[in-house]
Amino acid sequence: MDSLLTQSRILWDLGDCPIVLVAERENQVFKVTASGGSYALRVHRKGLRSDAELQSELSWMAELSRAGLSVPRPVTSADGSLFHLVEDRQVDMLTWLTGAPMGKTSEPLQHADRPEVFRQIGQTLASLHRISDAWTPPDGFVRASWDRPGLVGPDPLWGRFWENPELTAAEIQTLRTFRDLSHEDLVRLGEALDYGLIHADAVRENIMVDGTSLHLIDFDDSGYGFRLFDLATALLKNMGEPDYPELKDALLQGYLARRPLDVAALDLFMALRAVTYVGWNISRLEEPSGRVRNSRMIAQAIALTETYMSARTGSSQSTLEVSR
Repeated sequence: MDSLLTQSRILWDLGDCPIVLVAERENQVFKVTASGGSYALRVHRKGLRSDAELQSELSWMAELSRAGLSVPRPVTSADGSLFHLVEDRQVDMLTWLTGAPMGKTSEPLQHADRPEVFRQIGQTLASLHRISDAWTPPDGFVRASWDRPGLVGPDPLWGRFWENPELTAAEIQTLRTFRDLSHEDLVRLGEALDYGLIHADAVRENIMVDGTSLHLIDFDDSGYGFRLFDLATALLKNMGEPDYPELKDALLQGYLARRPLDVAALDLFMALRAVTYVGWNISRLEEPSGRVRNSRMIAQAIALTETYMSARTGSSQSTLEVSR
């Protein structure tokens, strides 16, 4: 790692300024403190994204920043490149955004004006979608697709959630049934669903609060997807908050104040988002707290899928009664 950081110093002309590891999740993130400001030097996990995917991510982030959205802005290296391969690792640098994460998953939120924070999250996601729709991606732009196959196809982006080894037989059946029904519903809704570039990971840890300002970070999972998926992601981990209905209303009001969106299918996407985590955690069971986290994710997914399917059945019966 020392050799990699030394080469990165040269590529971005960083001299001997301090470089300190501050986060290690999917990527390693180092804080660079230079005379011109602070930056985030990212060393990407090998094989996580192709070069084309990373180039596309950085190009999109640059456009969002240029259009006024508060997201990290890519910093080009001395030769003008957005990223480099250093010892077979992709390395890039972004502007450093101040503030602190909105919160941590499974811990109570601590904010004086919680509805205002969620109103701003809704506004930020609406602006991200609006800016993205007005932008023409460059040739060769490629990102993952959180579309129907990416969510409930044979090999979803985040894994075959119905094969999580800690599911009971009854839970497996519930998730298989939900997968079939949600597939039908996504086909039925078709083009009525708003689709385009999304952040796809607007969880607490990726929303930075700095006084009255809000920043959105971590575009690793961004790509094409349903806009309701972005809203569901922002809401899902907050369902346990005592004022969740108020927070949900604030987020939706903030979004709809800036951009129209049909939210009738939001419950479907809450359930879809929940099952993605059941798939995501399959390869992470042996991590610290991996099995505790798995139990929590399974419980939430089962609750949301059962609620959705129950409401769906009731709606179908009501429609049938009216038709008679």
